[in-house]
Amino acid sequence: MDQEAPTTGLLGPARSGREGAPERPGPGWPTAAATEPIARSAPGSWPTYAALDLGTNNCRLLVARPTGSAFRVVDAFSRIIRLGEGVSLTGRIGDAAIARAVDALAVCRDKMKARGVTRARLIATEACRAARNGAEFQARISELVGLDLEIVDQRTEAELAATGCTPLMDPDARGAILFDIGGGSSELVRLGRSEAAGRGPPKPVIQGWVSLPIGVVTLAERFGGVTVDRATFDAMVADVSVALTNFAKAHARDLGGMHLLGTSGTVTTIAGVHLDLPRYDRRRVDGCWLRGHEIAAVIDRLMTMSYRQRVANPCIGAERADLVLAGCAILEAIRRAFPCPRLRVADRGLREGILVKMMRADGVWAQA
Repeated sequence: MDQEAPTTGLLGPARSGREGAPERPGPGWPTAAATEPIARSAPGSWPTYAALDLGTNNCRLLVARPTGSAFRVVDAFSRIIRLGEGVSLTGRIGDAAIARAVDALAVCRDKMKARGVTRARLIATEACRAARNGAEFQARISELVGLDLEIVDQRTEAELAATGCTPLMDPDARGAILFDIGGGSSELVRLGRSEAAGRGPPKPVIQGWVSLPIGVVTLAERFGGVTVDRATFDAMVADVSVALTNFAKAHARDLGGMHLLGTSGTVTTIAGVHLDLPRYDRRRVDGCWLRGHEIAAVIDRLMTMSYRQRVANPCIGAERADLVLAGCAILEAIRRAFPCPRLRVADRGLREGILVKMMRADGVWAQA
């Protein structure tokens, strides 16, 4: 799962909605100079877009071109770099993590150049927000790689996740509790039912959101991830549950007709293990449904595995083996706070949200 193969898959079919905040285009690439929507006279003349998400654990890129009422991905890249390794303990992004980020971002830069990208938004999230040297890291990437990263706030991160995942909401549901379990933070959004909006992916109806300063990396660094017994797992769940208290009080009422919608390495890993995939397959995972007893069975199965067995599992591997149980603990706390019977798994999120917002700002889907 650390290396994402190029794909020509389409973003899921659009269902509609509305959003209160005005949309703004992402900056141009490789500089941030282009701040106005790009006017094009014909659908075939739209630029090639790119979205980059530099998270606490992963560096991910999507390159896409508009098509019909969605977009077609023409190139992709994903690598686990653990940018936030040790940040919760030292308050700084370490030299080894910076070196890994430089290597991964150089690959992304070269892919964007090779695909002729002219419109891009390149974001960094919790590790850069939390680290004392986040701005210094940002400047080093600009100098060494030639990419200008935008360190986004928690609200923007939640909105982008909602924009990217809303197409997977059950159209017959009253809404969904969306969650994004990251490396350094976890975002939750209560989504209302989307409304018909013509062409293009739906706009999320955000009824409430929260960003918790807890992710799989920070939780594993506090409690351990290589060896996790039931007592340690329960302690992690309790810790996350406390952080969820206020949001659950405000938004866990009246969950009838709603479902969970999860985007993260945690939920895609759980789906892959549940499906017993011989290798991770996004086509089978993205959009699949899990029931509560199926999720519980996978967590119990993971708890019985040794670290080596988790490493050997094709849907976990060495780079997630010490983080997956921390992710399961966050998921379990969310499930207890929001006891919806169904969870839909999304192998999509911030990057898709970035692409949709840029394309919508450029008027890609404005004409019927």
